[in-house]
Amino acid sequence: MKKVQQGFTLIELMIVVAIIGILAAVAIPQYQDYVTRAKYQDAMAAIESTKTATGICIQENGGDPTACNDDTKIGTTMPTTASKGAVAITRGTFTAGTNGIGGTAIYILTGDATLSSCTITATGTVAQANINWTYATGGGCTKAKTGV
Repeated sequence: MKKVQQGFTLIELMIVVAIIGILAAVAIPQYQDYVTRAKYQDAMAAIESTKTATGICIQENGGDPTACNDDTKIGTTMPTTASKGAVAITRGTFTAGTNGIGGTAIYILTGDATLSSCTITATGTVAQANINWTYATGGGCTKAKTGV
């Protein structure tokens, strides 16, 4: 009696390997962007309490951001890094407005080389009854990398 051989042919195995290679070529860059975005979002979450404290300080000082440009003035300690040191957090220039409107408070998030050295600038602009926060990216980065 003859035994029928069972298994995959070489062509079938090569096709499977090619499909896995194509999927990996697409998935790996997407995964890296996802990890980078998550680290920037962690940094943005880290400065939320500082932004809130800055907003309260600005309100208590008649809409003048320049009166709230350090930790002692806002009553909290701003984090200097986030995402295990991958993102540096610094204060930018705080400017006064006119009659308590139009002043700005700026925080800068700068990623290290593993995060493509992207920069996110969080700018709080004092309005009549609130502070409007906007985000801008720098360093040639896109929303796919920073989430902003």
